[in-house]
Amino acid sequence: MKTLLILRHAKSSWGHSNLDDHDRPLNARGQRDAPRMGQLLQTEGLVPELLLSSTAERARTTAQQVAEGCGYPSDKIVLTADLYHPLPDDCLAVLRQHGEPHQRVLLVAHNPGLEELVEQLTGEAHRLPTAALVQIALPIETWQDLRPTTRGTLINLWRPKEL
Repeated sequence: MKTLLILRHAKSSWGHSNLDDHDRPLNARGQRDAPRMGQLLQTEGLVPELLLSSTAERARTTAQQVAEGCGYPSDKIVLTADLYHPLPDDCLAVLRQHGEPHQRVLLVAHNPGLEELVEQLTGEAHRLPTAALVQIALPIETWQDLRPTTRGTLINLWRPKEL
């Protein structure tokens, strides 16, 4: 059994019209919510063994602040461009590539791909606002076993506004 944690990046700023989408930073709410979600991981006993993040500035910053909030070493965050606006299959491929030997992996990326991934893996459609965190139990022995047809169980969903 593996645990997949899925986190949509925290709220980003649209205040810099000259910036490329990939380079948009977090806004004040994002700067507040990201560490809170890290603290939640710590409180729930869900500190990841591996943290994978999109290379986009808003996702990288979210991952760094979450890592600091939960005690994950920020120098161990794995950044991959494959998680920038990913399709569910992109997420699965990244997990198969980087997941072993870890039991609990946190993926920080973007919508709509993350909502689609949650639905694909659990059969349940859920809205994931910025900084939403999902916990899914997956009935697999290795990350190599993860397929589009794998059916996991949604254990929990946390949205910052509900905390």
